[in-house]
Order: sequence, then C-alpha cells, then structure tokens
Amino acid sequence: MPSVSLIVTQYFAAAAGFVLTPDGRLSQDDEALLTVSVANGKLAAQAHYDILGLVAERVPDRAAVSIRHARSIDIDRFGTFALACKAAPTVAGVLERMARYHSLLSDSVRYHLDQRDGAAVLRQELLAGSGPGLVFSPEAGLSAMFRAIDQVAVGKVTPDLVTFRHSPPRDAQLFEDFFGCHVQFHGAEDAILFGEATLGIENRLGDRALSDFLTTHLEAELSALETEPTLVRATKDEIARVLSEGLPKMADVASTLGLSVRSFHRRLAEHGVSFQALAEETRRDLALSMLRDEACALSEIAFLTGFSEQSAFTRAFKRWTDQTPASYRKSLDR
Repeated sequence: MPSVSLIVTQYFAAAAGFVLTPDGRLSQDDEALLTVSVANGKLAAQAHYDILGLVAERVPDRAAVSIRHARSIDIDRFGTFALACKAAPTVAGVLERMARYHSLLSDSVRYHLDQRDGAAVLRQELLAGSGPGLVFSPEAGLSAMFRAIDQVAVGKVTPDLVTFRHSPPRDAQLFEDFFGCHVQFHGAEDAILFGEATLGIENRLGDRALSDFLTTHLEAELSALETEPTLVRATKDEIARVLSEGLPKMADVASTLGLSVRSFHRRLAEHGVSFQALAEETRRDLALSMLRDEACALSEIAFLTGFSEQSAFTRAFKRWTDQTPASYRKSLDR
C-alpha cells in the first residue's frame, strides 16, 4: 500500500497551522480533527491526502501554504537521502538522486528526470490518493524539491520554467516570486525545467567519494523497498492489464504469475493484503489516474476499469472517494 513519511506530512501540517503528533493525531488550535495510523514512521498515502484535504478546506491561500512548507524543511532530517543529495557534485547530480530515491520518502508520487536539449525536467507523477488535497501534491512537492536544491547549491538556482496542470490559486503570484521564473498553470505536466548552465552549478558539500558511499546505502534501502512488494505490484499490474475484459478471477491471475491459488493467497497474506483488496485498489487508482485526463470519457473509464455499466462505476467511485467521478474531475480544476 502506498505510504508517505510522517516527517513529510508533519512539515506540511505545520505550514498550514496544524499539529500532527508522532502517533498520528491531527489538530488545529486545540481542535481534534483526525487521527491516522502511523507505522514505522509512515502513514498511508490516502491518510496523507486526507490531511491535505482538510488544509484545502480550511486554508484559502494555497500557494502561501506550499511555500511556507518548502521554506520550513530542514533537509538534514531526511537522513541518508539528504546526505546523498548534498554530496552530489552538481545540481544535475542532486536532481538524479531526488528522482531515483524519493520513493524512500513517499511512494505515492514518482519523480522523473527527463533530458531535453541540454536542459533537464524534474517531473512529478501522482500514483495514489484522492480528494481535494491532491492539488497540493505538485505545488508543495515541487516547491520543496526546488528549495532543497537551492539550499545545497553554491550559486543561486533559478529554473527556466515551472508548470502545473491545474488551475491557479488566488495567490498564484507567490509561486513566481518563490521560483524566480514564469509559472504556467493549465500546463501539460507538473514539472520544473532547469537550463544547462543551472545543472552545472556546484554543491557546497559535493564529494564524489562520499556520494558513492551514501548512494550505495540508498540503493540497498531502495532494493529492500522494491523487493518486499514485488508480488503485490505484479498482481496489480496483471489486474490492470485485463480489467477491460472484466474483473479477473484470482485463479486466473495466480496462474499467470505461475502460482497455485493456495500459494498466491498465502503470499499475499504475508504482505498484509488480499486479492480482493488489490483488485479494488487497482480499479480505484486506475480510475483516479484516467480522470485527470480530460480526453477520457467517463463511460470509457468505466469500461477500462472493469465495470459493465457507468452507473456501477459511479457507485463504486462514490464508495472510494465520497464523490462522483464528474465532481472529482471538476475538483481537479479548482
């Protein structure tokens, strides 16, 4: 199940005037708002977005919250991840490490580093979560990444362009002041573009030997993270592959993965999940992803997520998110 580091959520909550305790209790001005489950220093991705959703409802100045969040972060609190970024020789190296190792902090989003004509684009892909708090994922996430890069670089880091796919908040001008460049809304992607000269800026603590040592440790952590849910990911991938033909049977997926039904059930249980839960999660995540693409009709999304009728899809989606698919899609433009 996708998760987010408690530290990440605590920073954001504090920027909005909320308090999130280590045991998962969220409050504002002594008013108890929500309690989420915290295990091994992480909380479920949806719990993270539920907290962001409360912020979206209660704090109108969205850009201000995201920027306060970014400026408040002490990169050193993120352990080996932070040290590896600081030890990278140049800004380009920091971007590479951020894109590769961010999943150690949260696997509800993925960062990609794309090379484009000598420049580089740090692009965010949202993998899990629902609700009004989703709008903070690119705004606060990219702001925090930029702030961390700017903190460790010797020279001033200025992007060439920042783009967000959603509509601008009422205080959008704050983003241009913060990034120091043009910020485009209704863009094609959630991303920051860095020019070739910026990529070559050296870091304060850049050291290749230290960088290699630290990334070895991060690779071990990443390997452990990726190894544990391999069967879970393979199951969800197979479910997604055949959903357009209807919800698959457990026996058919087990056979495709080369397992008996009994062994498949046992191994999923060892990961703390069931086939039914993964099927539901896959349908939900696929639906949420496709709803972000205006070109996908609701009837098409219903079909591709294994529903024979759009009405059945709507009922399921309301069960998942307390919203209809249409209202959820509309909320993305707020």
